[in-house]
Amino acid sequence: MTSHRVLRDLVFAEHTGFRPLALDLHLPEREGRHPVVVHLHGGGWRVGSRRRFTPLVTVEESFGRIARAGFAVASVDYRLSGEAHFPAQVTDVAAALDWIVAEGAAHGLDAERIVLWGGSAGGTLAALAAFESRHPVRGVVDWYGPADLIAMARQKPALPGESREDQWLGRPVVDDLELAHEASPVHRVASAAPPFHIAHGAEDTDVPPEQSGLLAEALRCAGIPVELHFEHGAGHFWKGADAAPLFDRAIDFVRRVTF
Repeated sequence: MTSHRVLRDLVFAEHTGFRPLALDLHLPEREGRHPVVVHLHGGGWRVGSRRRFTPLVTVEESFGRIARAGFAVASVDYRLSGEAHFPAQVTDVAAALDWIVAEGAAHGLDAERIVLWGGSAGGTLAALAAFESRHPVRGVVDWYGPADLIAMARQKPALPGESREDQWLGRPVVDDLELAHEASPVHRVASAAPPFHIAHGAEDTDVPPEQSGLLAEALRCAGIPVELHFEHGAGHFWKGADAAPLFDRAIDFVRRVTF
Protein backbone atom coordinates (compact mmCIF):
# COMPACT_ATOMS: atom_id res chain seq x y z
CA MET A 1 0.00 0.00 0.00
CA THR A 2 1.35 3.41 -0.94
CA SER A 3 0.37 6.87 0.21
CA HIS A 4 0.51 8.24 -3.32
CA ARG A 5 -0.76 7.40 -6.79
CA VAL A 6 1.50 5.45 -9.18
CA LEU A 7 1.23 5.07 -12.96
CA ARG A 8 3.70 2.54 -14.31
CA ASP A 9 5.29 1.58 -17.61
CA LEU A 10 4.58 4.68 -19.68
CA VAL A 11 6.76 4.30 -22.78
CA PHE A 12 8.52 7.52 -23.78
CA ALA A 13 11.06 6.32 -26.38
CA GLU A 14 11.64 3.37 -28.70
CA HIS A 15 15.01 2.91 -30.36
CA THR A 16 15.30 0.29 -33.11
CA GLY A 17 17.11 -2.75 -31.75
CA PHE A 18 16.65 -1.77 -28.09
CA ARG A 19 14.05 -2.36 -25.41
CA PRO A 20 11.36 0.34 -25.16
CA LEU A 21 12.21 2.94 -22.54
CA ALA A 22 9.51 3.67 -19.99
CA LEU A 23 8.89 5.81 -16.95
CA ASP A 24 6.83 5.47 -13.79
CA LEU A 25 4.88 8.41 -12.40
CA HIS A 26 4.55 8.81 -8.63
CA LEU A 27 1.86 11.41 -8.07
CA PRO A 28 0.48 13.26 -5.04
CA GLU A 29 -2.96 12.21 -3.85
CA ARG A 30 -4.26 15.68 -4.57
CA GLU A 31 -5.29 16.24 -8.18
CA GLY A 32 -3.86 19.19 -10.09
CA ARG A 33 -0.78 20.32 -11.98
CA HIS A 34 2.34 19.42 -10.04
CA PRO A 35 6.01 20.38 -10.38
CA VAL A 36 8.01 17.43 -11.68
CA VAL A 37 11.06 15.71 -10.23
CA VAL A 38 12.70 13.64 -12.97
CA HIS A 39 14.49 10.81 -11.17
CA LEU A 40 17.56 9.11 -12.67
CA HIS A 41 18.69 5.97 -10.88
CA GLY A 42 22.27 5.03 -10.03
CA GLY A 43 24.16 1.82 -10.68
CA GLY A 44 27.35 2.85 -12.45
CA TRP A 45 25.45 3.20 -15.76
CA ARG A 46 25.51 -0.61 -16.01
CA VAL A 47 22.82 -1.76 -13.54
CA GLY A 48 19.90 -0.24 -11.67
CA SER A 49 16.19 0.28 -12.14
CA ARG A 50 13.69 3.11 -12.24
CA ARG A 51 11.71 1.16 -9.61
CA ARG A 52 14.16 2.09 -6.85
CA PHE A 53 15.19 5.59 -5.84
CA THR A 54 18.21 4.53 -3.82
CA PRO A 55 18.99 0.99 -2.61
CA LEU A 56 18.84 1.63 1.14
CA VAL A 57 15.59 3.63 1.24
CA THR A 58 12.05 2.27 0.81
CA VAL A 59 9.66 3.38 -1.92
CA GLU A 60 7.48 5.11 0.68
CA GLU A 61 10.37 7.08 2.13
CA SER A 62 11.78 8.09 -1.26
CA PHE A 63 9.21 8.41 -4.04
CA GLY A 64 6.42 8.63 -1.49
CA ARG A 65 8.20 11.28 0.57
CA ILE A 66 8.61 13.50 -2.48
CA ALA A 67 5.02 12.95 -3.65
CA ARG A 68 3.66 13.76 -0.17
CA ALA A 69 5.54 17.06 -0.39
CA GLY A 70 3.42 17.94 -3.44
CA PHE A 71 5.68 16.94 -6.32
CA ALA A 72 5.21 14.44 -9.12
CA VAL A 73 8.13 12.09 -9.68
CA ALA A 74 8.88 10.73 -13.15
CA SER A 75 11.33 7.89 -12.64
CA VAL A 76 12.82 7.10 -16.02
CA ASP A 77 14.71 4.35 -17.81
CA TYR A 78 17.88 4.94 -19.75
CA ARG A 79 19.98 2.51 -21.74
CA LEU A 80 22.65 0.84 -19.63
CA SER A 81 26.29 0.62 -20.67
CA GLY A 82 25.86 -3.00 -21.76
CA GLU A 83 23.25 -1.75 -24.24
CA ALA A 84 24.75 1.52 -25.45
CA HIS A 85 27.61 3.85 -24.60
CA PHE A 86 27.73 7.56 -23.83
CA PRO A 87 26.07 9.81 -24.96
CA ALA A 88 23.07 7.48 -25.44
CA GLN A 89 22.01 7.87 -21.81
CA VAL A 90 21.91 11.67 -22.03
CA THR A 91 19.87 11.33 -25.23
CA ASP A 92 17.42 9.11 -23.34
CA VAL A 93 16.97 11.67 -20.57
CA ALA A 94 16.31 14.30 -23.24
CA ALA A 95 13.64 12.02 -24.73
CA ALA A 96 11.99 11.69 -21.32
CA LEU A 97 11.90 15.47 -21.00
CA ASP A 98 10.36 15.72 -24.48
CA TRP A 99 7.64 13.28 -23.38
CA ILE A 100 6.92 15.26 -20.21
CA VAL A 101 6.57 18.46 -22.22
CA ALA A 102 4.36 16.83 -24.87
CA GLU A 103 2.28 14.42 -22.76
CA GLY A 104 2.72 15.43 -19.15
CA ALA A 105 -0.27 17.75 -18.83
CA ALA A 106 -2.63 14.79 -19.33
CA HIS A 107 -1.12 13.24 -16.18
CA GLY A 108 -1.06 16.36 -14.04
CA LEU A 109 2.55 17.36 -14.73
CA ASP A 110 3.65 20.99 -14.94
CA ALA A 111 6.39 20.87 -17.57
CA GLU A 112 7.41 24.44 -16.79
CA ARG A 113 8.60 23.36 -13.33
CA ILE A 114 11.05 20.48 -13.79
CA VAL A 115 13.92 19.48 -11.51
CA LEU A 116 16.37 16.70 -12.38
CA TRP A 117 17.39 14.50 -9.42
CA GLY A 118 19.89 11.68 -9.73
CA GLY A 119 22.10 9.60 -7.50
CA SER A 120 25.58 8.32 -8.37
CA ALA A 121 25.62 7.66 -12.15
CA GLY A 122 22.17 9.24 -12.24
CA GLY A 123 23.60 12.40 -10.71
CA THR A 124 26.10 12.63 -13.55
CA LEU A 125 23.29 12.23 -16.08
CA ALA A 126 21.13 14.81 -14.31
CA ALA A 127 23.91 17.38 -14.55
CA LEU A 128 24.74 16.64 -18.19
CA ALA A 129 21.08 16.63 -19.22
CA ALA A 130 20.48 19.98 -17.50
CA PHE A 131 23.41 21.55 -19.34
CA GLU A 132 22.06 20.33 -22.69
CA SER A 133 18.29 20.47 -22.19
CA ARG A 134 16.05 21.83 -24.94
CA HIS A 135 13.49 22.61 -22.23
CA PRO A 136 13.77 24.83 -19.15
CA VAL A 137 15.02 23.00 -16.06
CA ARG A 138 14.56 24.77 -12.73
CA GLY A 139 17.23 22.91 -10.79
CA VAL A 140 19.39 19.82 -10.32
CA VAL A 141 19.79 17.58 -7.28
CA ASP A 142 23.06 15.70 -7.71
CA TRP A 143 23.68 13.08 -5.03
CA TYR A 144 27.27 11.73 -5.03
CA GLY A 145 27.62 11.68 -8.81
CA PRO A 146 30.96 11.29 -10.63
CA ALA A 147 31.78 14.73 -12.00
CA ASP A 148 35.23 14.40 -13.56
CA LEU A 149 35.95 11.04 -15.20
CA ILE A 150 39.64 11.78 -15.66
CA ALA A 151 40.06 12.56 -11.97
CA MET A 152 38.06 9.41 -11.15
CA ALA A 153 40.53 7.33 -13.18
CA ARG A 154 43.30 8.65 -10.92
CA GLN A 155 41.32 8.35 -7.69
CA LYS A 156 39.91 4.85 -8.40
CA PRO A 157 42.48 3.10 -10.62
CA ALA A 158 41.38 -0.10 -12.39
CA LEU A 159 42.56 -2.31 -15.19
CA PRO A 160 41.84 -0.78 -18.62
CA GLY A 161 38.23 -1.32 -19.60
CA GLU A 162 37.11 -2.57 -16.20
CA SER A 163 35.95 0.57 -14.42
CA ARG A 164 32.33 1.68 -14.56
CA GLU A 165 33.47 4.83 -16.36
CA ASP A 166 35.44 2.88 -19.00
CA GLN A 167 32.43 0.66 -19.67
CA TRP A 168 30.16 3.67 -19.97
CA LEU A 169 32.39 5.31 -22.55
CA GLY A 170 33.05 2.01 -24.33
CA ARG A 171 36.83 2.52 -24.02
CA PRO A 172 39.30 3.38 -21.25
CA VAL A 173 38.92 6.95 -20.02
CA VAL A 174 42.66 7.57 -20.43
CA ASP A 175 42.53 6.49 -24.09
CA ASP A 176 40.02 9.17 -25.10
CA LEU A 177 40.37 12.26 -22.97
CA GLU A 178 38.19 14.33 -25.31
CA LEU A 179 35.28 11.91 -24.86
CA ALA A 180 35.92 11.78 -21.10
CA HIS A 181 35.68 15.57 -20.99
CA GLU A 182 32.37 15.42 -22.85
CA ALA A 183 31.01 12.97 -20.27
CA SER A 184 32.26 14.96 -17.26
CA PRO A 185 29.91 17.62 -15.82
CA VAL A 186 32.89 19.58 -14.46
CA HIS A 187 33.94 20.31 -18.04
CA ARG A 188 30.43 20.98 -19.35
CA VAL A 189 29.26 23.71 -16.97
CA ALA A 190 27.51 26.54 -18.84
CA SER A 191 26.55 29.97 -17.54
CA ALA A 192 22.90 29.24 -18.37
CA ALA A 193 22.80 26.20 -16.07
CA PRO A 194 20.12 26.05 -13.36
CA PRO A 195 20.85 26.06 -9.61
CA PHE A 196 22.35 22.89 -8.12
CA HIS A 197 21.93 21.08 -4.82
CA ILE A 198 24.84 18.67 -4.35
CA ALA A 199 25.18 16.22 -1.47
CA HIS A 200 27.78 13.52 -0.85
CA GLY A 201 28.71 11.10 1.91
CA ALA A 202 31.98 12.19 3.49
CA GLU A 203 33.05 8.53 3.81
CA ASP A 204 32.03 7.48 0.30
CA THR A 205 34.62 5.03 -1.05
CA ASP A 206 32.83 4.36 -4.35
CA VAL A 207 32.72 7.93 -5.62
CA PRO A 208 35.24 10.12 -3.75
CA PRO A 209 33.62 13.18 -2.11
CA GLU A 210 36.17 15.34 -3.95
CA GLN A 211 34.13 14.72 -7.09
CA SER A 212 31.25 16.80 -5.73
CA GLY A 213 33.67 19.45 -4.54
CA LEU A 214 35.08 19.78 -8.05
CA LEU A 215 31.63 20.24 -9.56
CA ALA A 216 30.56 22.77 -6.94
CA GLU A 217 33.68 24.82 -7.59
CA ALA A 218 33.14 24.73 -11.37
CA LEU A 219 29.55 25.89 -10.91
CA ARG A 220 30.56 28.71 -8.58
CA CYS A 221 33.20 29.86 -11.03
CA ALA A 222 30.50 30.07 -13.71
CA GLY A 223 28.20 32.07 -11.42
CA ILE A 224 25.71 29.23 -10.93
CA PRO A 225 24.00 29.07 -7.51
CA VAL A 226 25.07 25.86 -5.77
CA GLU A 227 24.49 24.23 -2.40
CA LEU A 228 27.08 21.66 -1.30
CA HIS A 229 26.61 19.35 1.67
CA PHE A 230 28.93 16.62 2.91
CA GLU A 231 27.23 14.14 5.24
CA HIS A 232 29.69 13.02 7.88
CA GLY A 233 29.68 9.28 8.60
CA ALA A 234 27.87 8.45 5.34
CA GLY A 235 29.08 6.19 2.56
CA HIS A 236 27.74 5.65 -0.94
CA PHE A 237 23.94 5.55 -1.26
CA TRP A 238 23.90 7.14 2.26
CA LYS A 239 25.11 3.94 3.88
CA GLY A 240 25.46 4.54 7.62
CA ALA A 241 23.34 7.70 7.59
CA ASP A 242 19.72 8.62 8.23
CA ALA A 243 18.56 9.50 4.73
CA ALA A 244 15.35 11.27 5.83
CA PRO A 245 16.98 14.66 6.59
CA LEU A 246 18.93 14.42 3.33
CA PHE A 247 15.70 13.89 1.40
CA ASP A 248 14.09 16.79 3.27
CA ARG A 249 17.03 19.10 2.50
CA ALA A 250 16.80 18.23 -1.21
CA ILE A 251 13.00 18.57 -1.23
CA ASP A 252 13.35 22.03 0.31
CA PHE A 253 15.67 22.96 -2.57
CA VAL A 254 13.15 21.62 -5.12
CA ARG A 255 10.41 23.65 -3.46
CA ARG A 256 12.46 26.86 -3.55
CA VAL A 257 13.36 26.56 -7.26
CA THR A 258 9.87 25.58 -8.44
CA PHE A 259 7.63 27.96 -6.48
